[in-house]
Order: sequence, then structure tokens, then C-alpha cells
Amino acid sequence: MSPPALKSRLLATEAPAATLLIRLMVGGVFLSEGLQKFLFPAEVGVGRFAKIGLPAPELLGPFVGGVEIVCGTLVLLGLVTRLASIPLLIVMGVALTTTKVPILLASGFWKMAHESRTDVSMVLGALFLLWVGAGPSSLDAWLWQRHGAPRV
Repeated sequence: MSPPALKSRLLATEAPAATLLIRLMVGGVFLSEGLQKFLFPAEVGVGRFAKIGLPAPELLGPFVGGVEIVCGTLVLLGLVTRLASIPLLIVMGVALTTTKVPILLASGFWKMAHESRTDVSMVLGALFLLWVGAGPSSLDAWLWQRHGAPRV
């Protein structure tokens, strides 16, 4: 894919205006969770990562927190939204695998379904944004109109 085509694919969006609501939900949750990894490291950052057995929690906790802050902010702004959704999907894949699969194995489907409702909502929201883009109320749309849209 050529650089102009890549830029077009990353910025172009024909998503409905209501996409802003999805961006506010996904971006707000990830920004909040990322900040909390630094504000309350024992509960949701390094301490939590150590408790669930993730390797190098002293490195992984701040790294994941930073990814959530940066990508959550980008999603809120609607700036390179498709790209920002990818690391968030990876974070959620690891979170579901390390925290929800053990619940499934120990307590069954319904307990896991209850415990993973926010995680699944974030995955679906990030997938939606990856698929359709940021919508018209976004910096992506502004940049697309200003620099990327084909001239008619």
C-alpha cells in the first residue's frame, strides 16, 4: 500500500456522528485505567500484575499504563484512531487471557461472562473504531478533509 493510500485508509471515516459516543466510552475507560496504574500501582498496576503472575510486573505495569494513557487520549481526540485501537486490542487480549480464562476454568462460563463484561465492551468498541474510524467529530476527519480527501 502506497503512503498516500495508507494515509487515506488511516484517516478516512464514513462513520456516523454517534461514533463519538463509542470514542468517549473506549478512550475514557482506557485513559482512566492507565492513569490509575500510576496513581494506585499496588491495586491496579505493578501489584496487580505481580499478583496475577505476569512477568516483569515492574516494567509491564507502567508500560501498559502508558499505552492506555496515550492510546486512550488519541481515541478521545479521534487522532489516528484506527492505529490507536490496535495496542488497546492487544492489551485487552492479554487481560482477558490472564484474568478471565482462569475464572472460566475455575467457576464456569456465567461467572466469567459477568466478570468480563467491561473487557468485552472495550474489545468490541475498539474493534468498531478500527473498522469504521473516528467519525466526523474527530481530528482524523478534520485532517482527512484538509489533507487527505480526494480533490473533486
